[in-house]
Amino acid sequence: MEENCEVLAVGLRRLRSSDAPQVYQAFASNADMARQGDVSTLAQAQAYIDALIATQSPHEPWAVVEEDTLVGLVCVSVDEENLNGWFWYWMTEDARARGWMSRAAATVANWALTTRGLERLELGHRVNNPASGAVARRAGFIKEGTERQKFLIGGQRIDVDTYGRLASDPQPPINGLVLLED
Repeated sequence: MEENCEVLAVGLRRLRSSDAPQVYQAFASNADMARQGDVSTLAQAQAYIDALIATQSPHEPWAVVEEDTLVGLVCVSVDEENLNGWFWYWMTEDARARGWMSRAAATVANWALTTRGLERLELGHRVNNPASGAVARRAGFIKEGTERQKFLIGGQRIDVDTYGRLASDPQPPINGLVLLED
C-alpha cells in the first residue's frame, strides 16, 4: 500500500515559471549541478526556466514533482528537422537514490517517442557519473559508445558514454510516473 501512495505523490508535469525557487534550490543543493547551467541566483533560475518554456523554445521540459514541488527535471531538446531529441535530466540532492529519475526518464522517453513523434533520443553522461548511466539504461537507452576525453573538468579530461533510444526499441520494463499534460 505504501508504494501506491508514492506513485500518487511523485509524478511529472510541465515545468512552470513558478518553479524558480525550487530550481534555484536544486542548483544550490549540489556543486555538480553547475554542469547543468549557470544558476546561482533566483533571477538566474527564472531565466533558466524562461529559456526552457519560451514559446519558440526547442525544449520539452518536464518537472519531476513530489506533491507538486519540483525535485527534478527531465528535458528533451528537440531537433525537428531530424525528429531527434537530446535527452537530459537532473535531480535535487535530497531526491536522489529513490528510483524516481529512472521512472521519470522512462516516462518522458516513452512520451517523446510516441505522442511527441520523435524517432530517436540521444544522451551522454560522464563516465565518472555511473548513476546517470544506470538511469539511462533503466529508461531503455542503449549504450552506443564512449567519447574519449570529451570534457575538461577540474583540469582533468573526462570520457563520456553515449546512449540512444529509437522509437522502434522496446519500452523498458519499469513502472513509469503519472504524466500530467497541462
